[in-house]
Amino acid sequence: MSFNRKYSTIFLVVYGIVMSSCSIIRGYLADGLDGPNIFSFEHHVHDTIPNGEHVFRFEVAESRADWIDTLHFFNFPPRCSNLTFEEAIGEVSPTQGVMIIHDDSIVYEKYWGDFSGDRLATIFSVSKSITSLLCGIAIDEGYIEDIDDPVTKYLPELKGKDPRWEQLTVRYLLCMFSGLDFDDEYEFNIKLLKTVNDCAKLNYGHNLMKQIRGLKFRCDPGTEFRYESMTTAILGVVIERATGRRYADYLCEKVWNPLQMESVALINIDSRKHGVAHAFGGITCTLKDLAKIGRLYLNNGLWDGKRIVSEEWVHRTTDYYPKSCYHYSWYDVRYEGFKTGEHPGFYAYGIAAQTLYVNPDKNLVIVRIGRHNNGRCFVPDVFEQLSDIWP
Repeated sequence: MSFNRKYSTIFLVVYGIVMSSCSIIRGYLADGLDGPNIFSFEHHVHDTIPNGEHVFRFEVAESRADWIDTLHFFNFPPRCSNLTFEEAIGEVSPTQGVMIIHDDSIVYEKYWGDFSGDRLATIFSVSKSITSLLCGIAIDEGYIEDIDDPVTKYLPELKGKDPRWEQLTVRYLLCMFSGLDFDDEYEFNIKLLKTVNDCAKLNYGHNLMKQIRGLKFRCDPGTEFRYESMTTAILGVVIERATGRRYADYLCEKVWNPLQMESVALINIDSRKHGVAHAFGGITCTLKDLAKIGRLYLNNGLWDGKRIVSEEWVHRTTDYYPKSCYHYSWYDVRYEGFKTGEHPGFYAYGIAAQTLYVNPDKNLVIVRIGRHNNGRCFVPDVFEQLSDIWP
């Protein structure tokens, strides 16, 4: 091989790697080596979800649950046993804020650093659970006619690409049985360069629908549970197509205003040109407003007597599902082997251990916002054990 041909080949290989990694580079420029954090929305294109004129505020209970700080009861593996509540949720895994609401009143509330319950923070995959709520509302209103409708009914451009697109239903999107060949891979790995770049493209790309149209299947829809974010990204597009509304507008009208949120929220979009919402992990809101989603589910879809989503939808979400821990985009503690009591709860969860925990029998909503998820304890497990001993 001649000198020029040799180095031309090397150039083409390097060029190919760089071009295939352009979304990784965009991610690095936006969020740095550590990747996305709860304040990354400042570097992303987003739509605003306005709040209304009327605001609901949780009352602060006269009798506070300060006794929680005296507990040493968490029965975790030996390396993290006998911890205080604060150690369990924040010693190694830096918690920014935690709030416990019991009987509609704030009984416990703590913040670290310059964080507060009114500060906007990205809730990552907790967004999936809110997308599930929007899907339930769209079904209640008849925009989505049947949960077993094929995706191609709402995204007809996918017809003919692969017969499995017509097997992929709304239900499979909600329960992570899509069969799509996609993985959530956030750590840079040269051996998994394509996988990492595909995930980076989902988060930092400028044309989400183009990426969706190029997807492949690894198995038939409905045959295998596999958690990944592309599935909920597609669900978000289905909701937008079915309702004829932008994600932010529909969420504002059906959830943010009726629940009398205290602050505006944000939703990342792929670009101003295309405007497709990051329904899988792009919602940014306050800790206090996130707690109101928990209150809605605590009350079976009612908000101060007004029906927001059907009770049937809430029950579908929270009923035990033996095939996986993830049902209608919420987690079931019974499936995951937590130490549960007579009245187990359910929860929404995102990277960096963003957690919205709900226990209807104990009338509890617990919310946690944090910077990292490298702690010694799994935050939803902590909340489940706390609810088990709740007076």
